[in-house]
Amino acid sequence: MSVTSIAAPRWDGPLPTPEEAAKMIDHSLLRPELTPAEVAAGLETASKYRTASVCVRPADVTAAVAVLAGSGVAVGSVVGFPHGGATTAAKVSETAELVALGAQEIDMVIDIGRLRGGDVAYTQDEIAAVVRAAEGRTVKVIFENAYLDDEQKVAGYRAAEAAGAAFVKTSTGFAPGGATAADIALMRRTVSPHVHVKAAGGVRTLDALLELHHLGATRFGATATATILDDLRGRLAGTAPLTDDDATTGY
Repeated sequence: MSVTSIAAPRWDGPLPTPEEAAKMIDHSLLRPELTPAEVAAGLETASKYRTASVCVRPADVTAAVAVLAGSGVAVGSVVGFPHGGATTAAKVSETAELVALGAQEIDMVIDIGRLRGGDVAYTQDEIAAVVRAAEGRTVKVIFENAYLDDEQKVAGYRAAEAAGAAFVKTSTGFAPGGATAADIALMRRTVSPHVHVKAAGGVRTLDALLELHHLGATRFGATATATILDDLRGRLAGTAPLTDDDATTGY
């Protein structure tokens, strides 16, 4: 499954520095077929560009922690990914193991069906349990917005804030749809300023990143990190921007 890239007009506002833009990106290495060599190359990319974090599969956390030690790039991983259907106890156990392995950020998938069914209390309790298991690490809650209506989204975002999550996040990148401008705006106006918004799924260009940042997203799950940041450097230097997005599809 790949999510369609977000179409955004060429950004005509102020440009961030490459360092500022890099610290908006969680470089994603979550595709199930990635080989150890491909993961190692992705970790090198995250280190080279000094992204905010790298988000890896649970089995890759140990390697990522070792490679990125001292780089300033946080290591994150996923819980209940990508479907969210595991029990709360399983998600708590997975979180505790990831923390023990050195993960600094946790991106968890809610039980989407429970929220769609109206059980907001279950959603809040599940998130709170993962937040406790994370022991102060950053927890980002993935809602998979493509499956939710606006009423369900708002209820879920409010539950995440009440449960102590640091971020609300649009999607895994493996559902039929990913981040949208409308969802970012809805998330930003629903949660308090201290809760951040992460966009994931389809953010493959600099213009898309800047447009969604303008609407309130502060982090982006991306595989097209090099494409985005090289384009930014080119624009700041006055050279022609990249137009061929050949980045890996997916999250």
